Amino acid sequence: MGAGTFVNPSTYPAEERPAPAHSVDMPLLLGLIGLLVFGLIVLFSASWDFSLEMLGREPTYMFSRQLLWLAIGTAGAYVLSRFDYHHWSKLVVPITFLTIFLLVVVLLTKEIRFGAKRSFFEGSVQPSELAKLVSIIYLAVWLYAKRKNLQVFSLGFLPLSIILGTFGGLIFLQPDLSAAGTVLIMGGLLFFLAGGDLKQILLMLVVTLIVGWLVAQVSDTGQKRVADFILGLKDPTQASYHVLRSLEAVVGGGVFGRGLGQSLSKFIGLPVPPTDSIFAIVVEELGLAGSIFLMGLYALLIWRGLVIARRAPDMLGTLLASGLVLWIGVESLINMAVMVGLLPFAGNALPFVSAGGSNLTVMLAAVGIVMNVSRQRGAATRTNDEWRSFGAAFDLRGRNGRRRVSRSRRA
Repeated sequence: MGAGTFVNPSTYPAEERPAPAHSVDMPLLLGLIGLLVFGLIVLFSASWDFSLEMLGREPTYMFSRQLLWLAIGTAGAYVLSRFDYHHWSKLVVPITFLTIFLLVVVLLTKEIRFGAKRSFFEGSVQPSELAKLVSIIYLAVWLYAKRKNLQVFSLGFLPLSIILGTFGGLIFLQPDLSAAGTVLIMGGLLFFLAGGDLKQILLMLVVTLIVGWLVAQVSDTGQKRVADFILGLKDPTQASYHVLRSLEAVVGGGVFGRGLGQSLSKFIGLPVPPTDSIFAIVVEELGLAGSIFLMGLYALLIWRGLVIARRAPDMLGTLLASGLVLWIGVESLINMAVMVGLLPFAGNALPFVSAGGSNLTVMLAAVGIVMNVSRQRGAATRTNDEWRSFGAAFDLRGRNGRRRVSRSRRA
């Protein structure tokens, strides 16, 4: 993890320097604004009773805090959208060490929430959320620097395993199984997109499954979640209490929902409606139609992020943009799947919708970085080697980004 591992942007050949700045990608921005507005509306409905009854605060307490974090996160996203992403090559090492330091410090604190040591300041700051963002940036920079040696086991898979093990292991000790799992998933995705050896990718999958099984055996929380999940698959009425209450909310919503603000489950037992369970509130109040609309907003954001990744001036931009938007997709997919009993219970927040300052700010930071990649689009700086290693993974059509030429024009 030394500084010499990374590429210094000032040493790029002239033909590989980023293109002049363009305007921000408008579909990406509109998708983000849509998610934020949707999230605030649903959060206000889901949080007022929780703030009053569970926290003993005024009804607008959680909503007001979310607005504060939104302002902070928006300012951060704007700054990052103007910050040349190539400079992460120089900054990511100290930021990574700072993040690891915070992951260690949080284990030494006396603040325990929901049986875990994972936050500061009464749950407002969670280093594991920062660790997800930083791990993606670190891996994107590292994979870009090592892209010509990824096929070599000692230079590809082995150091990647050490990097993921450091982040994932410290997060697991909190314990935060879902965050640790997310780090491993994103590491594997980025390695695949960077052109990692298929055998090493399969080995990583096998190792991840084995480690996951071992974790489930030694962790009481993991054992219970897996057992509840298996029971729920066999008989939905035997699912965990949380999933049962969530399924009741989802079924109660029907096609068009009970109406905004009309949820019953948030009053009669659905755990933490403003955070982990907010997707159940979405479906109950807005129905299947509302949930499809929300998924459409996520799809728009992810699609535009992948388009930006495809048009990035170099592979570093491609890995950053694709890794960050796929992270948003993974988080949202896990949260929604858990709420309908399709995955073992996990504490992943619903991006831009769930209450939580740490998650909201890091997600906005991620989009800010993607916006900066979009501002530098348009320069044909990617080398042939980069296209060969990346194109087949990212463009499953295998056309290496070249436009198809008709037979008549070939003649």
